[in-house]
Amino acid sequence: MSTPASDASFAPRPEDPLAALASLPGVPGVVESVRQAVDRVYSHRVMRRRSNEVTSEAALRAARGSAALSGADWALEEVRRRSDFSSEPEARTVGAALRLTAEAGQLLSIWVQSPLRVLARLHLVAAGGAGVPDDTVGRPRLAGEPVTEMPGADIGGPLLEAPLPGADEVAARLDGLSALVVAASSAPALVTAAVVHGELLALRPFGSYNGVVARTAERVVLIGSGLDPKSVCPAEVGHAELGRAAYASAFEGYLSGTPGGMAAWIAHCGRAVELGARESTAVCEALQRGAA
Repeated sequence: MSTPASDASFAPRPEDPLAALASLPGVPGVVESVRQAVDRVYSHRVMRRRSNEVTSEAALRAARGSAALSGADWALEEVRRRSDFSSEPEARTVGAALRLTAEAGQLLSIWVQSPLRVLARLHLVAAGGAGVPDDTVGRPRLAGEPVTEMPGADIGGPLLEAPLPGADEVAARLDGLSALVVAASSAPALVTAAVVHGELLALRPFGSYNGVVARTAERVVLIGSGLDPKSVCPAEVGHAELGRAAYASAFEGYLSGTPGGMAAWIAHCGRAVELGARESTAVCEALQRGAA
């Protein structure tokens, strides 16, 4: 993976660039804070007996949050109630997010061997049957092909207005990202997840649904690393709670490629995981009271 900005690099380039990011000022403290937040959820007494229910509820809330960041900001109860997700662009986006949260846990063993295969599968799951041309589904975009987050809807904002890398650069950086994942960095899971998430947002490698795919890839890393093996600390919930403006601002830090910008992006992703953990702690409390 190349650094997000051509004028920013970490020299000399270390053997393990993700480990170098983990040592940036403030990042070790963020990593420890996230670990403590995750541990609090897993130590809750409800998790010993009803963890499957917490996981299911976390997946639903994660999908709602991810779809909201892509422009389909539905109430949780509407997502829970709805059965038809094919009627219009927002519904298709919510449906894509739901399918992706269900798929993430099935791809863990493939991710560590072939991240590009997983990304292709994620886009296929998100875009298949959702009004996206069949010949663009599951493959990186070609030169000149348009990019939209929500097919059929005209949405904008900083995430979509960031400079769009060309197809050749996308291919090269995807190969670099894949190599980093397969190399099994010594960096904490949060750092790897944040970089995977940020790089996919920066590249927008597919013609559609890049945001929901990027956030699902972050989820895959957090689950597969063992940080959140039961998937009960949905970062998507936290990203949505922090808001699209804060998400876009932190993403600008990633795009800058500077140490400060990268640390800010990792911290933002860490805060999102903490908020996801807090959400599931509340679900545990509700289950304990018999309110959910």
